[in-house]
Amino acid sequence: MPRSGNTPRRLVADGRVYLWSLRHRHDTAADGRPSNCRETLTLFPQEAGPGRPALHIVFTEGPGRYVPGGAPLGSGDVGYTRGASLNLHEPGAVRALLDEALARGWQPGAQQREELDGWTLLEAAAAALDARRSETADS
Repeated sequence: MPRSGNTPRRLVADGRVYLWSLRHRHDTAADGRPSNCRETLTLFPQEAGPGRPALHIVFTEGPGRYVPGGAPLGSGDVGYTRGASLNLHEPGAVRALLDEALARGWQPGAQQREELDGWTLLEAAAAALDARRSETADS
């Protein structure tokens, strides 16, 4: 049975359980075509209560960047046209972004919503994910 796209996924990192989801959004230009595409990865500790203060990692399209909503590139793909990229549907990519956000000071128990520019995390997260994959391949 396929999983529901509306149900947050579970990720365990350093003994803490997080729930995460991914959403693609865009505005509609005057000609009816999508514009200002963005992917938002939302993470929050599972034990968070009502209002769930969350971390939102946002990737907005721009020069030299891609944030497709599907074909010809995959859903959830974000990256630089000549550089690092991630697929935000992959738990390993989500974990790498979470680790980078934590390293830069995000506090999972914060009482307010926080939004980070995903582009500031992308290269470090992609490098960490590549290193983790290399370690696994060498084992």
